[in-house]
Amino acid sequence: MLRTPTGGAPKNGTAGTAGRLVSIGTVLTTLRDEFPEVTISKIRFLEAEGLVEPRRTPSGYRKFSTDDVERLAHILRLQRDHYLPLKVIREQLDALARGEQIRIPAPAAHGEATDPTGPAAVYGEVGRERPTVARVGRAELLAAAEVDEVQLVEWESYGLLAEGPDGGFDAEAVTVARLVADLGRFGLEPRHLRAMKAAADREAGLVEQVVAPLRRHRNPQTRAHAEATMKELAGLSVRLHEALVQTALGVRLR
Repeated sequence: MLRTPTGGAPKNGTAGTAGRLVSIGTVLTTLRDEFPEVTISKIRFLEAEGLVEPRRTPSGYRKFSTDDVERLAHILRLQRDHYLPLKVIREQLDALARGEQIRIPAPAAHGEATDPTGPAAVYGEVGRERPTVARVGRAELLAAAEVDEVQLVEWESYGLLAEGPDGGFDAEAVTVARLVADLGRFGLEPRHLRAMKAAADREAGLVEQVVAPLRRHRNPQTRAHAEATMKELAGLSVRLHEALVQTALGVRLR
């Protein structure tokens, strides 16, 4: 049975909320106790997808209620534990808001048939050591990021995005594309962002060095531990990068 942390249907904070309103920085700190890899960009992305609707102050700052924070945690659990795409999560949240009871199907065992259009087909079966990452096509990426082909080709030429061997993009490419577009509105061009991409590649290389021996281990539990370690290291790396940038600029995220 799918329920929210409070046992009822998840609700957006724009329509009747409990508790005080907090900033996006406070929300990030709260969520990272359970989701160390979450970022402000991720929260903004979920807002852009219409999954959460924080209030806005007259000056435009986001303010989140207790319901908003619980809703975000609920969404992140569905992604982490069940690998559900956002479309399915949105449908389930809407159904819960209508008072319907939702059940998440148990993942099929190895060798069993799975729904070719269901979440398991897109995200991989729950329980496998490394679920398949969702892919998006070129047209889907352009539509989701609200950019045109000329922009995408330019970003590819600078190595900010790259198609896989199958011609598709990693699902995270949508987030990258949106962030590159947002930075572009401030005058930061793809050539300016190559340093960020190079730094990210170096950080990823360090993480890979740590987990590589664990991944090669014959024990399946050790290999599973490698995946958990990689996620934890990635989350810590993102947090360190964020803190270093804030320290260098002498600012704090609101």
